[in-house]
This record gives sequence, C-alpha cells and structure tokens, in this order.
Amino acid sequence: MSGSTGENLFARKVLDRTQLILDIFAQRARSREGRLQIELAQLQYLLPRLTRMWHHLSRQTGGIGTRGPGETQLEVDRRRVQERIARLERDLEAVRKTRTIQRESRKRHQWPVAAVVGYTNAGKSTLLNLLTGADVVTENKLFATLDPTTRSFVLPNKQRVLLTDTVGFLRKLPHTLIESFKATLEEVSEADLLIHIVDLSHPRVDEQMEAVDGVIKELDAFGKQTLIVFNKIDNLPNRELAESYTKRFPGSVAISARTGEGVNKLVGALENALSSWRLRSRFRIPSNESALIAEIHRVGHVVELRYEGSDAVIVAHVPPHLEQKLADYAVRD
Repeated sequence: MSGSTGENLFARKVLDRTQLILDIFAQRARSREGRLQIELAQLQYLLPRLTRMWHHLSRQTGGIGTRGPGETQLEVDRRRVQERIARLERDLEAVRKTRTIQRESRKRHQWPVAAVVGYTNAGKSTLLNLLTGADVVTENKLFATLDPTTRSFVLPNKQRVLLTDTVGFLRKLPHTLIESFKATLEEVSEADLLIHIVDLSHPRVDEQMEAVDGVIKELDAFGKQTLIVFNKIDNLPNRELAESYTKRFPGSVAISARTGEGVNKLVGALENALSSWRLRSRFRIPSNESALIAEIHRVGHVVELRYEGSDAVIVAHVPPHLEQKLADYAVRD
C-alpha cells in the first residue's frame, strides 16, 4: 500500500519505518548540530522520492521568468533540495573539523576515551550520569540522547578516562542516518574502548546486541576492545538470566544503572580493561604491512608515528590482544 493510498483510506498520515525514525529524531534534536544532522537525513531520504511525490505536477511549466522554458516543478524542487543538502554537508564538515581538533587535544593529555554504545533506551545516559555526575537527559523513550556528551571519570587507580555518551543504535538503522550522523558517530570509531550497554530485561536482547554489532562494523570500529555491561538487572524476574549471560560473555558485568547495583564490579572491570593504556609500547613495522599499521590506528591509541627508511616506528597504547599480535615488532627501550 502506498503512503497516499493509506492516508486516503485511514484519513491519517502514513509513515514508513525510516520516516518514523526521522520524525522521532527531529523531535529529540536539541543542539544546532543535531538539527543539522536530522535535516540532512530527511532531505537525503526525500530526494530520490520527489519523482513519486510530484508525479501529478510533472507537466511542463514553460514560461518566462525565474524558470527556463521546459523546466518542470520537479526539477526546481530537486535543485533546491540538492542545494540545501550541499549547504548542510558544508556546515557538518565544519563540525567534524571541530571534533577532530577536540580529539587531538584529548590525545595530547593521553587520556583513554571510552565510548558508551548500545541499543536505544538501554540506559547509556543513566550510566554516564551515575559514574560522572553528569546531567544528561534520561528518559524512558527512544533516542533521548542525540548529542554526544563527554565527561571525565577517575578510576580508583587514579587512571583518568573520558566517557562519551552516544546516540542509541537501532536494528537496520537507516543508512541516511549513519551518513548524516558521521560527525557524531566518529566518537565511536575514534574511541580507545567501547562500553556496550545492553538492556538485559528486553525480550529481544540478543537481536539488539547483534544490531549494535552491525552498526559498529559499519563504522569500522568492530574489533575494538569492548566491555559488555548487562543493564537493568533490577527489572529481571529471575537473576539467573544475568548469571547465564555473564558466563556466555566472559569479562562482562551485570548492573543496574538506576539503583547502582553492581557498579563497583563495573568500575573494577573498566579499570582492568584500561590497565594496558597506562603503558606505552614502541613498534617497528615494515611500511608494507599497511593492514597491521591500520589496525593499530583503529583499535589502539597512537601517540607518535614516524618513518625511518622502509619502517614505520609507532609509539602507542594498545589493548592486550593486539600487543600479543605485535610481539615480533616490539622495540625494547
């Protein structure tokens, strides 16, 4: 059934899944950046559908004036949308450059960055508020957070970590949204550690975890060191479910971000996951090993990179699994 047919039949506006998601995002956007991203996604979704929307006005509109002879109303609208898209993309490129400068500033401090990711409404903002005392809006609704918030948190071992809240993921997240939110989602691909928050009380928890993994892959962040946190255990009728999931995913923890239960275990797991970031390693890698060098950039925290002859000399903080893989290239000071 087409949108217009459905609207005629039910006397109500009919939205497809993508339009509904975009509509919810538009209601949640608070910052200028968020509004720019939403408008861009809406226009990118609209552009290929203009032909269908304007089929009843596609006759020639000849005449003299602002439109040349033979130009159709469809062509006018398409050009206007394309011009607006180009302007929004320029504005968001400026946002992306600003974020890059901010990330470079963080790297100079050599503080690890942990991106809090998860399905929408999994409790990411609640956890960030609990750990850091931030005041991120927390509501029991989809996509309550669109604008990333970064806060500093000091672990018991005095290790400082920057925690970044991110937009909630969704199963089959529309590609136009991923493209439009790249400036924001780069926080995920540039993070040193991912904290994957999972709503364990949801009946489709496994599907939601797979959906998050799918978006992480699309962002080229899959394979990063990840701490899985099963949230909302206070909503479980049977706590054995939490035990079975933590056994199934070694190294994970089960908590309630709302009540604070299990948060000490989370802090301990976070401290353990980031222990390797307190140490810097030096590697000498043949420059033709481009895939390996790219992996260090993707899942590690590069402090220094220089080329000596045919080798790349890299100083970086890397997670344990990658350090083992790079053992043959390690340079002892």
